[in-house]
Amino acid sequence: MLLAASSLLLAVACGTKPDVGSWSPADVPIQTPWAAEVSPANAHPEYPRPQLVREKWASLNGLWDYAVVPADASRPAEWDGQILVPFCIESSLSGVGRRVSPQEALWYSTAFKVPSAWRKQRVLLHFEAVDWAAEVYVNDQLAGHHTGGYTAFSFDITPYLQGKGEQRLTVKVLDGTDNGEQPSGKQVSEPGGIWYTPVTGIWQSVWMEPVCHAAVTSYLAVPDLDAGAVDLTVYTEGTTENDRVEVWLREGGVGYSTERPGKTSTVAFASVVPGKPVRLTVDGVKAWSPENPFLYEMEIQLKQGKKVVDRVRGYTAFRKSSEVVDAKGFKRIGLNNEPYFQYGPLDQGWWPDGLYTAPTDEALKFDLVKTKDFGFNMIRKHIKVEPARWYYWCDVLGIVVWQDMPSIGGTSGGHWEQWEWASPEDDRKLTDTAKGTYYKEWGEIILQLRNHPSIVAWVPFNESWSQFDTEKVVEFTRSCDPTRLINSASGGNSFPVGDIFDSHNYPDPTMKFTSGGLQIDVLGEYGGIGWPVEGHLWQADKNWGYIEYRSGEEVLAQYAAYAEALKATVAKGVSAAVYTQTTDVEGEVNGLMTYDRKVIKMDENKLRAVNQSVIEALEK
Repeated sequence: MLLAASSLLLAVACGTKPDVGSWSPADVPIQTPWAAEVSPANAHPEYPRPQLVREKWASLNGLWDYAVVPADASRPAEWDGQILVPFCIESSLSGVGRRVSPQEALWYSTAFKVPSAWRKQRVLLHFEAVDWAAEVYVNDQLAGHHTGGYTAFSFDITPYLQGKGEQRLTVKVLDGTDNGEQPSGKQVSEPGGIWYTPVTGIWQSVWMEPVCHAAVTSYLAVPDLDAGAVDLTVYTEGTTENDRVEVWLREGGVGYSTERPGKTSTVAFASVVPGKPVRLTVDGVKAWSPENPFLYEMEIQLKQGKKVVDRVRGYTAFRKSSEVVDAKGFKRIGLNNEPYFQYGPLDQGWWPDGLYTAPTDEALKFDLVKTKDFGFNMIRKHIKVEPARWYYWCDVLGIVVWQDMPSIGGTSGGHWEQWEWASPEDDRKLTDTAKGTYYKEWGEIILQLRNHPSIVAWVPFNESWSQFDTEKVVEFTRSCDPTRLINSASGGNSFPVGDIFDSHNYPDPTMKFTSGGLQIDVLGEYGGIGWPVEGHLWQADKNWGYIEYRSGEEVLAQYAAYAEALKATVAKGVSAAVYTQTTDVEGEVNGLMTYDRKVIKMDENKLRAVNQSVIEALEK
């Protein structure tokens, strides 16, 4: 299947196989089991874009040259060594393991060849994510630039290609990290406590593909569960008013996991002008849920006359996220029109060997599989955006996701009123430039992720970090996507805007203040039960949790006690809860698993039973 396929064109595209002997991981205290599987020959070879699949593509992941020079210096004449893309320079798996200051620039360079079969087509160069500001050169010509550390970007590099031989790709990266001007989440220049090692440069896959002069660029699929229909708009470039888009909606195929591909059967078809919405109606729709994550494959063909000039595959699902009222009159989070208690871990997505980047796709999937095994049905993706394949696995496995906006670093000061209605608005010292950057990146994140059925809520702010103009930000978020719930500020300054009122409390699951029926009340963070497991620690000392124990039995007993207290809050109207957290992260040892993913800290079967009892505490 295409979604699980390796890039078989890697050697052709790059001309030569990488010299595996020239690379080894940089030293770190611990590694995950998957680190041993990583090499320059297989650095994230899987197809990176599951919702817009083309057959022909080539990965450019592998060993590149790199250099770190002053930010205002020209392109380096010599290189410091080699770095394994797509792992950030600070990580072990990059093979470098060094910091880059805001006063420095990180340069990359690699050579590639365009397969001869592509030469009559346009060549698109894709970067899935580069943190933070990137300038991209092809054969010493500027192909484009991009700012933002969490979203994909592409350039048509056809005009810059020279002849049939080797081409040169060069990238310059600047990263201010916690400079107060750019979203950076938990990255800081001085890690400690709840703040972690910074991430600079390329940290997701780099790849290329051929397309015709006219091509599909994206689509928007908006399901209407109540009507049994999906409203689809296919966006293109290079097309005319005489061109047509043909769409097939099918059961089976790419939407399923690779373990059960099945046969496909067409349930809806439409032919429409590019860019014009069309409604696809399906008889007897199958709704998506964590208990039954049913996905529908889409095939999209762009036709000029009778000629098919582009063909892509994607998927969608029938899933509704909304506010509902239960029999007792409480506002609840609704999934497919039914009250649905959402319970899951705070998931930060950090790795001791790859930092922001999981060592392999199997490792990326592992955390999600274990979340399901633990009996959870939800994840709060905490102030980070993951690669597209993470959301794909959530779609396939069946996990609902609350998606945070990464906060702007260095702006966590000021007032914090989560246990009363906040007034005045905000007193953050955010510049107009920082606010503009926030809106740009948040809008791009929503645009990139809005087709994933697993995402049920947007979270613009965490606590009071970089929180500003809350009402306007909620309106902006709603304008980008009116189909999902909005949790305006998880544990932050509380305003009666958006759909969800979110309180944080450590360690016990207590709601010290609620919305009084104005919004859906949730407990967005609690817990943090710490256990530093010897032999699985990032650092020898200064490890911490909100409370600490010394055995799995003690951790489970406290966790179960908190679960009983949580169930009492459910009866009083609490509609969701988030436990801190999936894994340990650096010195923060309050994970359900150790940072290296080698130890599950509680008896898994008992943990699952406790979690299921919490979810079942909601009387519908």
